[in-house]
Amino acid sequence: MGIMDKSDLLNELRIGKEHRDDHVGGRSPWSWIAAVAVAALIAAVGAGWYFFFNGAKSFEVEAATAVAPSAGGADTSVLQATGYVTARRSATVSAQITGTLTEVLIEEGDRVEKGQVLARLESTAWRAGLDQAQAGLRAAQAQLTQYQAQLGQNQRDLKRAEDLVARKLASTQSLELARTQVDTQFAAVTAQRRQVEVSQANVQAAQVQLDYCTVRAPFTGMVTAKAAQVGEIVSPLSAGGGFTRTGVGTIVDMESLEIEVDVNESYISRVVPKQPAQTVLDAYPDWKIPSHVVAIIPTADRGKATVKVRIGIDAKDPRVLPDMGARVSFFEDAPKTANAPPPKGVLVPGSAIVKREGKDTVYALDADRVRAKPVAPGQTYNDLRLVEGIAAGTRVVKQPPADMADGAKVEIKAAK
Repeated sequence: MGIMDKSDLLNELRIGKEHRDDHVGGRSPWSWIAAVAVAALIAAVGAGWYFFFNGAKSFEVEAATAVAPSAGGADTSVLQATGYVTARRSATVSAQITGTLTEVLIEEGDRVEKGQVLARLESTAWRAGLDQAQAGLRAAQAQLTQYQAQLGQNQRDLKRAEDLVARKLASTQSLELARTQVDTQFAAVTAQRRQVEVSQANVQAAQVQLDYCTVRAPFTGMVTAKAAQVGEIVSPLSAGGGFTRTGVGTIVDMESLEIEVDVNESYISRVVPKQPAQTVLDAYPDWKIPSHVVAIIPTADRGKATVKVRIGIDAKDPRVLPDMGARVSFFEDAPKTANAPPPKGVLVPGSAIVKREGKDTVYALDADRVRAKPVAPGQTYNDLRLVEGIAAGTRVVKQPPADMADGAKVEIKAAK
């Protein structure tokens, strides 16, 4: 083996081209593959954590329904409030005595007139009491007739005694005795007349008790509830055990229907008596009912921070029923009656509109998820805002949390 010269040694130390391609930057191909795998893993973990905090996280929120604004006059509305239809005159009709029902002549939905018979109670005992009182009255009247006849005889005897004494054919004593008999009999007649009056009062009392066996309507109205059946015992007083009914049925005067709404005490200064208003029933959203403020109840609910306001209905209608939900708009002036088109868009709470990526956005409910909807806000109506971009009837989130994102899971708070 010969000795290598310097050039051969240098050639041995030089890195070939194929070796340089396999060690670019001092890294092998496996190191590049490992780096890519780690980056993908980090991205997957990050996406998983994002889904956990934003997709799996559930927000408890309050919801509101987007409503279409009223046509013509919506621009003059100064306040809106919700409430219910109530009846100023409503009565649970009951018997004034305790007894067993033999007839019930009403059903729910019947219209009854004042004085109409609604039910009858077992009246045998009360009728017997009336017969007894009437017999006592007849006996007292007969006794009075007897006393009056005796008084007439005594008065004639007195007259004869006076004639005899005047002709000195009888003693003065006999005259005094005749006068005494007349006075005594007159007192007996007077007493018997009082007894007749007592008997007449007994008859009237028995008649009243008998009349109590017939239950009549106290006023004209509609039967909204039938509370008892034939064979049940009714009583004006409550009895334990649940076997005694305290009412036969409930009657509502449909002419006395009005709306009661709760107005936030922050806005109550905008409401005054006789102020024009407009009512929309939840059952008939396209029916605008002319209304007016009847009275503001002078007390506030500290729990809800509201004041109750009574709203009178100007146009009575059979479709208006007790306990229906209603929305009332208050106006500064009488609402316009021209066929002006309603403003474009829908009304949502102002708190439902938030900024997301520089855009006005509301979160619409989609089952148990929310969908971000960009909207174009318009005119403000107190705590409501007119927006375009969603349809009437869409349920939106009130006061969306700052970390709420499109697709977030939500739970609706129960209404208080």
